[in-house]
Amino acid sequence: MLCAVLLAAAPPVFSGQDATGGQSLEQAASDPTASLMSLQLQEIYTGNYHNLDDESGNTVQLRAALPFSTGSLKHIARATLPMVTDSPSGADGISDLVLFDLVVFDQPWGRWGVGPVALLPTASDDRLGAEKWAAGPAIGFTARSGKLLWGLFDQNLFSFAGEGDRDDVNVSILQPILNYSLPDKWSIGTSEMNFTYDYEKEEWVALPLGVKLAKLVKFGGLPVQFSGAYEYNFDDDDVEPEWTFNFTAKFLFPI
Repeated sequence: MLCAVLLAAAPPVFSGQDATGGQSLEQAASDPTASLMSLQLQEIYTGNYHNLDDESGNTVQLRAALPFSTGSLKHIARATLPMVTDSPSGADGISDLVLFDLVVFDQPWGRWGVGPVALLPTASDDRLGAEKWAAGPAIGFTARSGKLLWGLFDQNLFSFAGEGDRDDVNVSILQPILNYSLPDKWSIGTSEMNFTYDYEKEEWVALPLGVKLAKLVKFGGLPVQFSGAYEYNFDDDDVEPEWTFNFTAKFLFPI
């Protein structure tokens, strides 16, 4: 549904060489600045939580990305919707929707981008979301050197409306990017490590380290990147995931 909405609303996407900017497809699949249409299905299993005994959790996350243009500007629109299937609270259902629009600028060394990010209170249960409307700026870059891709992204969310009895959302999320292409369309790199600083608590609330192994295959001409990742969160002050494992299938549409 998310992909269909994006497809219907956006102008024509880039084609041919513009889709990957001269990158290999497996590298572009790991590059958030690549103008590559994709639909990603991710299963995230949390095996343990800090400060909770014998609790686990599971989330299925859907992410759709679509490049489009407005005049001479290149955009990448992205929507991420988590669906919680198991949680320590016992709640399950849809969580909050995150929308992202990155304006991308090509450079000889790679790309950089800037744009807005927004959090929408779409959770089906108040235990699964912030019950806040939030928005803010995002900025980042990726650089390429042969088979090596590296970069950094910063997303910021500041709540401006929502339920008054819920905590405000005022966070910065830093995501380092490191990926190396291997033979036979394999690649290895960092997981989706989101280092999160909470301005309300005045402290880091997520300090993860993780690794990801990915493989690009084709099914009837459709490229799909499968990946598995393990991540450990070193911040143990609150009730937060201690370690997670995720499996991802990312369907690519290099039009």
